[in-house]
Amino acid sequence: MTFLKKYFSRYHEPGGIRELLTLALPMIISTACDGVMTFTDRLFLARIGSEQMNAAMGGGVTMQMLMFFFVGLTGYSTALVAQYFGAGEKHNATKAAFQAILVTLLAWPVILLIKPLAISYFEFMKIPVSQLNYQVEYLNILTWGAVFGMMRYTLGCYFTGIGKTKIVMAATLVAMVVNVVLDYILIFGKLGFPAMGVQGAAIATVAGGCAAMIILLSVYVGRTNRKEFGVMKSFRFNFGVMKKLIYYGSPAGFEMFLNFMAFATMIAMFHSQGDVVATATTIMFNWDLVSFIPLLGIEIAVTSLAGRYMGAGKPDIAQHAAISAIKTGILYSVIILALFVCIPEQLVRVFHPEKQSAIFEDAVPIAVAMIRLAALYVLVEAVVIALVGALRGAGDTHFTMIVSVIAHWSFIPILYVSLNVLKLSVPFSWFLLILFFLLFSTVLVFRFRSGKWKRIRVIQE
Repeated sequence: MTFLKKYFSRYHEPGGIRELLTLALPMIISTACDGVMTFTDRLFLARIGSEQMNAAMGGGVTMQMLMFFFVGLTGYSTALVAQYFGAGEKHNATKAAFQAILVTLLAWPVILLIKPLAISYFEFMKIPVSQLNYQVEYLNILTWGAVFGMMRYTLGCYFTGIGKTKIVMAATLVAMVVNVVLDYILIFGKLGFPAMGVQGAAIATVAGGCAAMIILLSVYVGRTNRKEFGVMKSFRFNFGVMKKLIYYGSPAGFEMFLNFMAFATMIAMFHSQGDVVATATTIMFNWDLVSFIPLLGIEIAVTSLAGRYMGAGKPDIAQHAAISAIKTGILYSVIILALFVCIPEQLVRVFHPEKQSAIFEDAVPIAVAMIRLAALYVLVEAVVIALVGALRGAGDTHFTMIVSVIAHWSFIPILYVSLNVLKLSVPFSWFLLILFFLLFSTVLVFRFRSGKWKRIRVIQE
């Protein structure tokens, strides 16, 4: 009891765990819904065959890679909106949101133009032929519907920045229901529809994003928000606000893009080892995604809180919010650690195909070993997301970009050498990546403790 009392000290204070959870819980539910959508896609496709499940993994990661510069750039509008809101400048909060909307609309045609490069990349990485065509089909549909998902994300950043995370939660719940229902109908061919497999999964994903976007947009231009934040006056290009968004948001955009390019390359390197390894790593990363999603909700919340208190000139409370996020994340990660260590085989067998598969059975022991190792990875992630969220909220995006990109691109030569030169096992190669990630996290700890981020002034410039 004494330990818990000390652990949750300052619970009710500004920036404490209570305030963090007020923002974070709706975002945790929202991000968990996103996780359910992705998980359901792959779970249903696994019933058809490992090749289609693996294609959804490879195609989905590539889609994120194509989007994530723009997602990272517009995602900084959360911190920018929060800083204006904390400073009492509500009219500037919607100006920041509209600049992010403009970036999103311009990003969509760019994504469509660079899609052929992604398809060539699949061939270059020697994705198994049994998986390649499915992966291209999945990516094609996702890119044409990307504008809905990106717009949903951008509008969600605005509501998170002003602390109205329940609206984001409601929209995401609707997206999840639409996605899961359509997954069942279109993947398996129910209610008179043909069985579309991976194409049906992609259509369901796009439809869910579109449904959420419509809800968020209707609230954004609704009477209450329109009057309180002067929404109608914000519908114009604003050079000053756009400059801030690009200056502070582009490092986050480059970070997300380059990191996901590195991640996609690692996925492709694993998948190039054959169908058994591709199946094992896909299953492991599916569970890693499920475990990470709630942590992402905490990161979004601490970014909003840190931005709000930095905008109000209270950096010490922003620091307290980060500490609260670390405590919350660690408690959650301990639960995940117990599951990953104690019941990994049961988790792996959730993805069993309907028909007996030698590939799946051969993949089980590899996936079990990787999930056990991922328990440590999730624990480190809990600390990293809290620190990164606070640093981004304060505007320290250039430092986080440099450190994070160097770390993720260092993973690639480590993985290549361990798999292809030293011929080490897949689980041991995964273990080496986790050790390096642990070293990377210490750099963020030192940066946070230095306090340099407290002196950054974003909206005052």
